[in-house]
Amino acid sequence: MDLKRRRTRRFNLGFRREALQIAQASVDGERYAAATPRERALLGVVHARTLAANCHNQEAACALLRAEDDLSNAHAGIREPDRTFFFGEASLAHETACTLRDLGDHQRAIKEFRRSVRTRGTAFRRTHAVTLGYMGATQTAQGGVEEACATWTSVLDAMEDGIYSGRARQRVVEMRQLLSPYRKRGISTVGVLDARAAAYLAQVD
Repeated sequence: MDLKRRRTRRFNLGFRREALQIAQASVDGERYAAATPRERALLGVVHARTLAANCHNQEAACALLRAEDDLSNAHAGIREPDRTFFFGEASLAHETACTLRDLGDHQRAIKEFRRSVRTRGTAFRRTHAVTLGYMGATQTAQGGVEEACATWTSVLDAMEDGIYSGRARQRVVEMRQLLSPYRKRGISTVGVLDARAAAYLAQVD
């Protein structure tokens, strides 16, 4: 199992310190020094996310800048490993947004989520739904529930149009959880969206 997968597995299990140690090793070792720019950018943004998760805010911000610089040095003339073919501006923007969200910088996180959606190709509609789901959650954290409802409507549009994945479904579950405090406030868009989300989950579960 490579360092990125080990880091992700440990992070998802809640071992944030261990995840950071693995991510740190991936940017300190010979592998990083010998990696292509695109691979360094991928390793770097994973490092940034683990730094943010461990409240190393300044270091996380610096890691994001380094990942951005690394990706800017990638070009068609460099032979990249097959495992990094997907990682471009849209993926970097998505991971940057998640890092900024974890750092509490919701405004910049939303901007990066939007950049990710704008720059990702139409072939990745499932990933679009996940990114938009995260963006809606971040908009809610910033207090923009009606704006979040507009974003989440796009998620449900995609899901009801035949797009499905476990991660995208989880965004719908999260959507309902975050809408829960607003259900009795008489916001019509909340009621409509929540009903659609409930109907969708009942259909796929």
